[in-house]
Amino acid sequence: MIGTQRLTVRYGRTVAVAAADLVAADGRTLGLIGPNGSGKSTMLRAILGAISGEGTVTVDEDLVRDLNPRQRSERIAVVAQEEPSGLPLTAWDSVLLGRSARLSGWSRYRPADEEAAQEAMARAGVSHLAHRHVDDLSGGERQRVLIARALAQGSSHLLLDEPTNHLDVRFQHEILSLVHGLALTTITVLHDLNLAARYCDELALLQRGQIVAAGPPAEVLVPEVLEPVYEISVRRIDIEGVPQLFFGMT
Repeated sequence: MIGTQRLTVRYGRTVAVAAADLVAADGRTLGLIGPNGSGKSTMLRAILGAISGEGTVTVDEDLVRDLNPRQRSERIAVVAQEEPSGLPLTAWDSVLLGRSARLSGWSRYRPADEEAAQEAMARAGVSHLAHRHVDDLSGGERQRVLIARALAQGSSHLLLDEPTNHLDVRFQHEILSLVHGLALTTITVLHDLNLAARYCDELALLQRGQIVAAGPPAEVLVPEVLEPVYEISVRRIDIEGVPQLFFGMT
C-alpha cells in the first residue's frame, strides 16, 4: 500500500501539490488524471521521494523519507517517460539493469539476477527482443522492456508516468492491460480518460494541485465532475459497465 497524508509540494511560491491525501491499495491500480499542469507527475515524483515536500508519504506504513535509496528501490519500481538513450544497450542489458539496486559495490550479476531478468522479460512478453538494441525498438516494444526492467527489480509497488505517451491505440491497450494484470500496487499517470476508465481500479482527479475527486472510475468520470475541471462538455455512456466519454466544445 502507498499512502500520502497532506502531501504538499512547492516550487518557490507556486504550490504544485496541495495537501493531498491518497491511498493506493495493495494489488490495485490507481490512476492519476487531470489537465496538463495539474500536478500529476509532481505527485508521482514526491511519492518516490525524488523531490521533497511537506506532509508524509508511506509505503506499507513506512515513511518513504526514512528509507535509503536501496530500500526504496526494493519497495518501489518506476517506469518514467524515456527517450532513446543513444547507448548500445540490448533489451537484455536494459532489463538486467533492474537488478543493479540489489547488488553491493562492484558485485557482478549473479545467476539469480539473470533468472529474475529472464522471468521479467517473459512476463512482459519481450523475451524475443533480448538481443535487439533498445533504440531500434518501436515505442510499444521499448515500453514493454522498461516494464520488464521494473519487474526484474523485484519491487512490490510500481509507479508509471504516462506509460502510453506517443503509443498507437494497439500498444496503449497492450501496455495498460499488461500493467493492470500485474499483482502489484500500481500508481500511473494517464491523460486518456477512457483508458483510465478501463484499466484503473481507482482514480484521483487533480486540478491545480488539489485532488478534487477520488474513487472508482464510475464515480469520478461523471460530467458534473469533469466539465468544470477540463472546461469542455462531456457525455458519458457505459459499455459493459465501463464508462466511455465523449467530448465537445460548449
